[in-house]
Amino acid sequence: MPTPTGQIGLSDVNAELGNSPSAQINMNSAPVRGLAGVPTGQISMSNLQGKSNVAYVAATGGTVTTSGDYKIHTFTSSGTFTVSDAGNPAGSTTIDYLVVAGGGSGSPGIDNVANGAGGGAGGYRESFPNPATGGFPISVTSYPITVGAGGAGVGPSSGTNNGSPSIFSTITSTGGGGGGFPSSPGLGNPGGSGGGAIGTTSPKTGGTGNSPPVSPPQGNPGGNSNAGFFAGGGGGGASQAGEEGGTPTNVGGGDGGDGTFSSITGSSVARGGGGGGSAPTTGTGGVGGGGDAKGGSDNGDNGVANTGGGGGGTGHAASGGSGGSGIVIIRYKFQ
Repeated sequence: MPTPTGQIGLSDVNAELGNSPSAQINMNSAPVRGLAGVPTGQISMSNLQGKSNVAYVAATGGTVTTSGDYKIHTFTSSGTFTVSDAGNPAGSTTIDYLVVAGGGSGSPGIDNVANGAGGGAGGYRESFPNPATGGFPISVTSYPITVGAGGAGVGPSSGTNNGSPSIFSTITSTGGGGGGFPSSPGLGNPGGSGGGAIGTTSPKTGGTGNSPPVSPPQGNPGGNSNAGFFAGGGGGGASQAGEEGGTPTNVGGGDGGDGTFSSITGSSVARGGGGGGSAPTTGTGGVGGGGDAKGGSDNGDNGVANTGGGGGGTGHAASGGSGGSGIVIIRYKFQ
C-alpha cells in the first residue's frame, strides 16, 4: 500500500520498497528515486509521502477484455503477445495461460465394411488459477503466439488429419489425433487427445492421448472398437477418454470424450471435446466443441472453432468432420 500522505519515517519507505523495516536507506539509490519520482537532485521525505511502489504487468496483443482486476488477451488466430512492463512483486509479475491445439478430423467409413471414428481434441494445457505473482513468469519481450488449425475432414479416398499445435513461449499443446481410417490399420492417431478407432470386422485400438507426454496430461486416449459391431470409437477429450464403439450395452458409435471447463476469461467455458464415432446409432461429440458423428451419406459434424474440438466420424462414402481450431488465452492482474 502507498506510504502515508502525512508524516512518514524510513520504516514506511522500506515497507513500500519491500525491505525490512530497519534496513539502511540510501536516498540516492535508484529504488528510492523511483519511488519518489525525483530522478536527480536532492530528495526530501516529503517527496516520499503518498507514494506507491506497485507495478503491474502491461502487454498488448490479441483481443483484450477485463474481468475485475485482471486483463485477458484472447488469440483466436496466430499473433504476438508483447510485454511492455513485467511488473513487480507489489503488483503482479506473472501470467496465467490456456493453450488449446487444433482438433483432429473424424474419419469416413465404407459401405457395409466400416464406420468412421471421432477425431481427438487438441491438447489442452492451462495454468489458471494462480495468484498474481505465482503463475508463469514473463519478461519485457515479444512472445509469438501460434493458434493451431483443426485437421481437415476428408472422404474415403484419403487419410484423416491430425490437428496442428498451439504454442505460447515454452508451452506447446499437441494437435488432436485423427480418427482411424479404413485403408490404414484403422487405429486412431495419437495426439493431444487420441482419435477413435474405426469400426470394422476386427477390434481396433484408439489413439493414445497426451502424446508427447507432459504433466499434467494434455488429453486422453480415443475409444477402441470391437469386432462385429461396425461402430467407430469416440475421440478423446481434455478431461475424458473417448467412448468405446460397439459394445454389448452400446452397439452404436462411441461418444467423444468431454472437454474441460475454464473460467480464465471470467466466464465458465468448455473446450477440448472429442468427436463422436459413427454407426447406425451415431455417437455425439464431447462437451467442449466435439462434432457429432453422422450416418448414411452425411458428412460428420465439424469440431467447433476455437475450442480444439475433434470432428465427428461418418458412416459411408462421405467426409469426416474437420477438427475445430485452437485458442490461446493469457490473463494477468493489471490493477
